[in-house]
Amino acid sequence: MKKQKLTQEELKRLLNYDPKTGIFVWKIYRNYNAKIGDIAGNTNATTGYINIKINNKSYSAHRLAWLYVYGYFPEQWVDHKNRVRDKNRIKNLREVSPQCNFRNCKVKKNNTSGITGVGFHKRDKKWMADITVDYKRHFLGGSDSLKEAVAARWRAEVKYNFPDCNTTSSAYLYLKSLRDTKR
Repeated sequence: MKKQKLTQEELKRLLNYDPKTGIFVWKIYRNYNAKIGDIAGNTNATTGYINIKINNKSYSAHRLAWLYVYGYFPEQWVDHKNRVRDKNRIKNLREVSPQCNFRNCKVKKNNTSGITGVGFHKRDKKWMADITVDYKRHFLGGSDSLKEAVAARWRAEVKYNFPDCNTTSSAYLYLKSLRDTKR
């Protein structure tokens, strides 16, 4: 017997969703682990996303929120604008392409500058900037100054339309903080 695709109607029969908090709550008794009124889902320790199991299938809560509010599963990705993977308020979610979702990511933990796409190259003793577009890395140059490398990164972000995807560019925020401290 083929399983039915989860519908908005079925989802609303099983769960309540608060678009202001992003929290799902069970409307039905599931078993000893999930009673009426219990918060649904568990945070995945590896990914940070909340997953909710319905009919023996695990769903990401942000995708369920989209289905609950808009009535369909998005064809593309659901992005968390604020980059916090367990915050599923509907105002924090948007449907985007995979590439746009990738552009709106946190600064990597091993980044030496705190700015995405900018790092210090020890051998050359220079700040280097790069950007990845359509899965191709573009070298933007090296500089003695962190500010110049960050400015090169920001110019590339604007050129390749990153601001439409990236809600808070680390390059933009850095340059803005320098400008604000001069006032």
